[in-house]
Amino acid sequence: MRIHELGHLVLYVRDLERSRRFYRDVLGWNEIRGEVPLPVPAAAFSSGRTHHELLLIEVGPAAAPMPPGHRVGLYHFGLKVGDNDDDLREVVRHLTEHGVQIQGASDHTITHSLYIADPDGHEIELYVDVMATEEWLADPSVVFAPIRHLRL
Repeated sequence: MRIHELGHLVLYVRDLERSRRFYRDVLGWNEIRGEVPLPVPAAAFSSGRTHHELLLIEVGPAAAPMPPGHRVGLYHFGLKVGDNDDDLREVVRHLTEHGVQIQGASDHTITHSLYIADPDGHEIELYVDVMATEEWLADPSVVFAPIRHLRL
């Protein structure tokens, strides 16, 4: 067996409409809609790469919050948002306009990344690749290079 690619991610959310607006209207992800009623409140999103890359399932306002600190489970997921630092600067402007707090910014040698949280606290890395695939394939150790503060 061999994994070909990460296909999709499924997140539980408290309020589907709130999360739908965040992923669709703030992050600009295309929502996939259909005429078939779903057995649970859910919304799907795709960049066009595959049928759906993100599925949100509503669990209601009484759902337990994610515990803070180190824990077993999802830490964050990454979304490629452009091809260079100019694209990342535009993301900063867009997030600021929408009142989304940037929680961190990192230079990972191979990527430049911003960190935000969705309305339920799922951490999201918004990144651009700054190193060509051929370069890190030739020296995979750069994937684990020390993390530096990103200055845009």
